[in-house]
Amino acid sequence: MALFRKRAAGRPGEWYYCLEHGTVEEGPQCPAKNRLGPYPSRQEAENAMNTAAERNQSWENDPRWHDKGEGGEGDGGGKGPAAA
Repeated sequence: MALFRKRAAGRPGEWYYCLEHGTVEEGPQCPAKNRLGPYPSRQEAENAMNTAAERNQSWENDPRWHDKGEGGEGDGGGKGPAAA
């Protein structure tokens, strides 16, 4: 048994959405690779998947990420908004 258990970084009052368990947790309980957050409220953490889907949709429709003149429509051309 280990003398010291490695604890996840975070503070009480921060809310996370665990991708592995599909649950909301106060303070990080699962590894960072399995969670979204932190969010300032439980309700925002509960809506994490919707927020992520909205951001993904916005990103996919952002013309700065789609250089149509370089290799075809929607391939991104290897450039992001900073290169535009």
